[in-house]
Amino acid sequence: MKTILITGSGTGLGKELALAYAEKGNRILLVGRTSTRLDEVRQMIVKTKGSARTISCDITNASRVKQMLSDLNETEKIDQVINNAGVGYFGPLQEIKVGEISSMIDTNVKGTIYVTKAILPSFLERNAGKIMNIISTAGLYGKVHETAYCASKFAIRGFTEALVKELENTSISVTGVYMGGMDTPFWDENNYITDRSRLKSAAEVAAEIIERENETELIMGQGLNAKN
Repeated sequence: MKTILITGSGTGLGKELALAYAEKGNRILLVGRTSTRLDEVRQMIVKTKGSARTISCDITNASRVKQMLSDLNETEKIDQVINNAGVGYFGPLQEIKVGEISSMIDTNVKGTIYVTKAILPSFLERNAGKIMNIISTAGLYGKVHETAYCASKFAIRGFTEALVKELENTSISVTGVYMGGMDTPFWDENNYITDRSRLKSAAEVAAEIIERENETELIMGQGLNAKN
């Protein structure tokens, strides 16, 4: 059994990864900002005889992240971290608000780096552990009306590739996951994707990630069902 910390695990892909990994007998540390959503996922895991714990934390706050990992390391031996939390705002660049740009950089980039930096000392001490960064195909090539979002994802692609090199002489593994759009609550507050039936479900994507988790780089297409 592994203990796996998953950020943004109250909804969407984070939730489905938590449920799928828990089903395989792993202990899940559910991290996010909305405690009610996290607790709903925890209850789902517990009902299936799984093991889970919720931790409310804003990963854009470096000191909060450092304290969270310090507290957890006293009671948990974390084997894997999945940096899944992310936000996105889309449209012509001139229409994207400054606050929206800051939110994407703070969550997608800084949050991923803060969590990784905080967990790394315990991984290095044991010379063991796995870091998985959920990035999106927006980190592979530019897309219309996704300028700032792509910028945040390209940043994490660079971070991930550099981390692979930095840790290549250790037993710590680093994986970057590049998947297309999914049918998740991510799209609830905008009309950027109007036909969500063409998208894979988060559960489908989670299953594929787990199946291929030992690869250094997971490129998973556009996230569309085969019929499309």
